[in-house]
Amino acid sequence: MDGNNWRPAAQTQASAAAPAQAQAHAQAEPPTTMDAGDWRTQLRPDSRQRIVNKIMDTLKRHIPFSGQEGLHELKKFAVRFEEKTYSAATNQSDYLRKISLKMLTLESKSQNPIPPNAPGTK
Repeated sequence: MDGNNWRPAAQTQASAAAPAQAQAHAQAEPPTTMDAGDWRTQLRPDSRQRIVNKIMDTLKRHIPFSGQEGLHELKKFAVRFEEKTYSAATNQSDYLRKISLKMLTLESKSQNPIPPNAPGTK
């Protein structure tokens, strides 16, 4: 045992090596970062269903449909649109932004419909 150190010499060398090894290991592997797909695992499935329901509400207000078959078609469209957007988005913010923009576009088009016989619509 060294007079300046209370640990035996062998333990001091092993203890000194452990932090150096840990530091070398930490430098060899970069800190874990989130993959582009990681944001999807953090989004709860019920959140996606709520978004599909909101898309459905918008579609029902702005796209004419009739009966259960028409409603079923709107639902299929809403689900497909949400799935494609979910797959293509780079993060949750991008996902929500793309859906919001599409819904706003749909709403603005239905508020300013183009008359069927307007010039340039053929």
